[in-house]
Amino acid sequence: MREAYLIGVYSTLFRKWPDHTVKDLAREAYEGVLRDAGMDGLEIECAWFGNCGMWVEGQGSIRGQVCFAPLVQEGRFPAHVPMINVEAGCATASLALSGAFKEISGGHADVCLAMGVEKTFYPDAPQLSAALYNGGIDQYDVEARDAFYQDAARAVDQPFAPSSDRTIFMDTYALQANWHMKRYGTTQRQIAASAAKNHSHAVSNPKAQYRFAMSVDEVLADRPVTFPLTRAMCSPLSDGAAAALVVSAQRLAGLPARIRERAVRIAGMGLSGGRLRRLDEPGLSRVAARKAYAQAGLGPVDVHVAEVHDATSFCEIYQAEMLGFCADGKGGEFVESGAASLGGELPTNTSGGLVSKGHPVGATGLSMIYELTQQLRGEAGERQVQSARVALAENGGGVIGFDEAACVVTILTKD
Repeated sequence: MREAYLIGVYSTLFRKWPDHTVKDLAREAYEGVLRDAGMDGLEIECAWFGNCGMWVEGQGSIRGQVCFAPLVQEGRFPAHVPMINVEAGCATASLALSGAFKEISGGHADVCLAMGVEKTFYPDAPQLSAALYNGGIDQYDVEARDAFYQDAARAVDQPFAPSSDRTIFMDTYALQANWHMKRYGTTQRQIAASAAKNHSHAVSNPKAQYRFAMSVDEVLADRPVTFPLTRAMCSPLSDGAAAALVVSAQRLAGLPARIRERAVRIAGMGLSGGRLRRLDEPGLSRVAARKAYAQAGLGPVDVHVAEVHDATSFCEIYQAEMLGFCADGKGGEFVESGAASLGGELPTNTSGGLVSKGHPVGATGLSMIYELTQQLRGEAGERQVQSARVALAENGGGVIGFDEAACVVTILTKD
């Protein structure tokens, strides 16, 4: 298997962009990743394009080709380059990167683009936002799906009552949080500590949607969503795009020193699929993490900085356990102790995480790669983790019971 390197990364500012189309966002991400790589784009041999929701606007197929058609006409993107469209809920952008990684590592190309683009905010048509999110959970066997959650709700003495003022995912995460609290003694204050930490991290991230600090008490006092979650513990509606340019070691060797010196190696990628599982069983991210660690020849103790999928702040506590950063049941203590904060033993979500950086579904995974690449290059400014050489991203998408439908764990190293 050939080695693969990131030579360009980019993320738009994440926010609500009512006046930006998906084509606008894709163009910005493409031009940004080329600037970062110091290339003109005409060397690209293949592209993997990730998106979840363009179908709600009527564009169900050939999404990437449609977004890039103007760039091809302008000579900004090479003609006849194959573009593969991927969709995996919130893990979409990570699956796009996985496709590009496999193209390079398998010897099928030497330069490959990965991109994720999403609009989730439709101020004049909120039904489109609802349709987009509902596509991430089973819409065929709704009665059986909800019966599964009702059974779990009775086990934790917590009602399962989805509401139109939130996505159903907040209710499924709340059930998991309540079980964790009942089983391990995790507290609402520990969940709030994760949210407060990430809101504070985002203050120095110019690409973050929310750039204001919050205390633990302020997080707890925010508007309730579904116990134990408050609004500050939940990711917002966001629009945005992110991209990465991946090259082979052979192509990297022929590039200028200024590009080689900033290159970051993709050391391992582990993928897994979700299933209906009991609340006391480990999740699919543990499976993906073990694959990624094995491929990279590394373990949890080797990781210096991480970005994890905190669609709610409970998720960061849970993923700290699944990824091996702490023992099962100790995620709340791990975060509350400061271990996951800047200056701690394993800074996590230095970008601000999904709850503060934002969560444009199909772009999120590559925004994690953008943040971690900056960290490994030493270009993260006030968020910089000192001497970071190994980084991990965990990105899950869609929901099957209490698992995500898909999960990708990526390990990056600065050689």
